[in-house]
Amino acid sequence: MIHSAVATSTTTPYRVTLTDPSGHIWYVDEPTEKGGQDSAPNPMQLLLSALGACTTVTLQMYADHKGIKIEHVQVDLALNPDGDPESGSNNIVRKITLKGDFNDEQYKRLLKVAESCPVHKLLTSNISIQTDLSFA
Repeated sequence: MIHSAVATSTTTPYRVTLTDPSGHIWYVDEPTEKGGQDSAPNPMQLLLSALGACTTVTLQMYADHKGIKIEHVQVDLALNPDGDPESGSNNIVRKITLKGDFNDEQYKRLLKVAESCPVHKLLTSNISIQTDLSFA
């Protein structure tokens, strides 16, 4: 499956409209201290939210498939709490809190499942970005 999205600038400084082929619309903005309006998550928050959402959905799907009762999943994420982006060292801390009825073996398996969510796999892989610039 090919995933796609389009990012389009707006008349509001640093606010970006994002769309996909299904017609979904969402936004990104920068905080006011960077000249934005702080009307939406910034790009890094959007990246973290993608990892959090994928982790949550992957855990829920696995639990449903295996008959494991999970009442609630919460994924807290932080970027670079101890990393150094200037040197190219980045660190995402992901804390997963589960509420439900499961044993130690299932708990260990759920951790492995969390690490196999597609966004986690993408972020930990060797990513290549091909860029083409054109003028309208």
